[in-house]
Amino acid sequence: MKTAISLPNDVFEKAERLARKVRKSRSQLYSEAILEYVARHSPDEVTEALDRAIEEIGEPEDKFVSQASKRILELVEW
Repeated sequence: MKTAISLPNDVFEKAERLARKVRKSRSQLYSEAILEYVARHSPDEVTEALDRAIEEIGEPEDKFVSQASKRILELVEW
């Protein structure tokens, strides 16, 4: 899908420099940036991905580790 967006000149120039540095097309750079932004701002998707991962590997056997991990994760700002 093609779309047109407006960017401030300084943002455009920074993106151009980064695209050249990492040897990616502008489209690929913008696409990856948007995907990362969406992922960071969609906590439900992160939760669902973690739930799927846990479901695949199973619950940890050690209850202490499970409870400690849960407490630590509750303190982290997502």
